[in-house]
Amino acid sequence: MKVLLLHQHFKTPYKGGAIRSYYLAKALVDRGIDVTVITGHNDPYTKENIDGIDVLYLSVPYDNSYGAARRIQSFLRFANKATALAKSLTQVDLCYAISVPLTVGLVALRLKRKFGIPFVFEVGDLWPEAPIQLGFINNYFVKRSLYALEKRIYNAAESVVALSPAIKLEITKKTPGKVVHMLPNMADTDFFRKERIKKDDKFVVSYIGALGIANGLDFFIACANAARKASLPIHFILCGAGAEKKRLENLVNSTKLENITILDFANREGVREVLKVTDAALISYKPVPILETGSPNKFFDALAAGKLVVINFDGWIKEEIESARCGISVDAYDPSDFVRKIKPFINDPALLERYQNNGRALAESKYSRSILSEQFASIIKGTRAAAQPL
Repeated sequence: MKVLLLHQHFKTPYKGGAIRSYYLAKALVDRGIDVTVITGHNDPYTKENIDGIDVLYLSVPYDNSYGAARRIQSFLRFANKATALAKSLTQVDLCYAISVPLTVGLVALRLKRKFGIPFVFEVGDLWPEAPIQLGFINNYFVKRSLYALEKRIYNAAESVVALSPAIKLEITKKTPGKVVHMLPNMADTDFFRKERIKKDDKFVVSYIGALGIANGLDFFIACANAARKASLPIHFILCGAGAEKKRLENLVNSTKLENITILDFANREGVREVLKVTDAALISYKPVPILETGSPNKFFDALAAGKLVVINFDGWIKEEIESARCGISVDAYDPSDFVRKIKPFINDPALLERYQNNGRALAESKYSRSILSEQFASIIKGTRAAAQPL
């Protein structure tokens, strides 16, 4: 069996970034399935074999600092180049197309129409709803076109993989009767371990990930300011890259906050090192409803590393951490709420330890890479079997 995996932003553990698609490809390769990945990067075209995965890198530049026009240009360029390259491949049994962006689905649609290749479509963020709610897409006709494309992709797919219960619910509303699997991001409980390297008496709160508009990281800085005013022994670490980084650095400097360290984007090893000195991992979003449906990698890394989870949004993750007693939810509009709710964990190490252990247990029992890799392989094998002509 040969699977073509389409993902414009495919990353590996060796270069950093979100590596879910690497985990998925590796899960198939480990079970004897041939996998070819078509992705993009900022360098000339090349191909590599990475841990048994054939990866074809198209020269399609993209960066989180890009504005809307450059992003759209990159998305469309990848869709066209990936289609042309995929047509040259032979004996592809199944295509697995990963959004975002939604335009990756165009490639899968074209391959199905021309060659009859069935496909599964993965939805990590609801597009176009997310960029619309964030104010990036305002043109009425563009909205209509993107909604139509979204529905067309769902209908044409053999099945859809949703990364959260909330995303699954929204897709089933749009396409009743469609098979929608729920397969969240993975917690790598082998790579991340529950450990804490304490260099001083500070309680460390870290944010690791994209520094974009959607992340609402003014809140992180406001929490640092509120903690300083309350004389709490907290040090904050902001680690990542993105369009907002320079502005956030300027904001920290202008407010003369000495309890924040800003670090550059880290690869997987770097993420682990930051988590080793962390007590609580903060996950932040702007207060936009659609963002509550997501499945952020940083949540699963924090669970695997046994860290207290702090979030500032509602939704399924809030329900999960409250049920498992592994984290707290704070008011995105009120940094003093963060101060009030984090205090008990600073003052009571046993309480902190209990919540951290609960998080690690949740990672091992529900979100571990081994469990979800097996589920994913079953989805792919089942889809291929169902799509085969009698």
